Amino acid sequence: MIGKEEFAVIKALEQRGIYLKDIAEQLGVHPKTVSRALKRNRACKPERKKRGSKLDAYKAHIDRLLSEGVWNDVVILREIQAEGYQGGMTILRVYIQPKRALRAGRVTVRFETKPGEQMQTDWGEVEVELAGQVTKVYFQVNQLGYSRRFHFWCADRADAEHTYEGLVRSFEYFGGVTGEVLVDNQKSAVLKASNEGQPTFNERFLDLAGHYGFTARACRPYRARTKGKDERMVGYIKQHFFVRYRKFESWVHLNQLAEGWLREEADRRVHGTVKEVVAERFERERPSLKPLPARRYDTSYLEVRQVGWDGYVDVNGNRYSVPAKLDGQTVTVRIGLDETLRVFQGETLVATHTLKDKSAGWSTIPEHHADLWKGLLKVEQRPLAAYAEVA
Repeated sequence: MIGKEEFAVIKALEQRGIYLKDIAEQLGVHPKTVSRALKRNRACKPERKKRGSKLDAYKAHIDRLLSEGVWNDVVILREIQAEGYQGGMTILRVYIQPKRALRAGRVTVRFETKPGEQMQTDWGEVEVELAGQVTKVYFQVNQLGYSRRFHFWCADRADAEHTYEGLVRSFEYFGGVTGEVLVDNQKSAVLKASNEGQPTFNERFLDLAGHYGFTARACRPYRARTKGKDERMVGYIKQHFFVRYRKFESWVHLNQLAEGWLREEADRRVHGTVKEVVAERFERERPSLKPLPARRYDTSYLEVRQVGWDGYVDVNGNRYSVPAKLDGQTVTVRIGLDETLRVFQGETLVATHTLKDKSAGWSTIPEHHADLWKGLLKVEQRPLAAYAEVA
């Protein structure tokens, strides 16, 4: 590259009639370089070094998050800041914007509901580290249709009992009940779907609906987008909560963090559709919610067992004592999600145990069989003559 000093030499020698070849040889460049400098009649402008971007070292991380479906720039910014990024949001958005065309999307018609009218429910799943082990977590999301406030609860299963428990916890979180609950066609709620709008609901789900006073509604088959608000929340939780938190000490720790995050972040966000802070919009919806019933619905597993002649019932591979007077009778067993086992005779609670692994042995409450040991139960006695006759 010909700088200012070299160009001054070229001009001086050229004016003295020196051949271009000799000028080039003196400067140690090609004759064409000298010729171009004279035609240009100036020295070359120095090339400006391209400045590196603060984002360069994190672009691979950003691309990985995008490939995993994480498109929220706030979440991505938090992630790369944790890796040491010192730049701002603007440069990140400029990098992401051209890539948004690659994100799949579908056109849909939005359906809005009145305050207190509807809650939508759905399940999602994700793998996290729980108590040091990679664990599949099922989480139920329940969202109010009007305010967009939502609640989610995590569990190790997505069966009927956990579905009902998740609904009850959401009602308690919101402090009231909506007029209807819209569900997908999972068997815990819908036994038989119908395109004519007359599904066959699970009897216990209807019992739950009657207890809380809401109307059960189901999506038409293959039309799960009817509750698209809630399905978007499944993705929102995966891309926000489960990106921010990835390791948990226990199920209790996981759900504690979830409720804290809901109040600190999710409730305070400005919703993109309604353009309002979710918590503020909820305050207008709150008066339209129905009050909670005086008694909480019992979501525990419900089973029937026959008491053995030794005063025990079999549950999940282990045996649990009941009062000896119930030997041979039929009892109702309720298995709580908190691992509590309750045994009922009719409406009367007759025994309570904590579930144990079968390797831990039978669970016995001494008072249940005290009468047997005290000899208070009558035992048939026979005269010795009866045995003499047999002999």
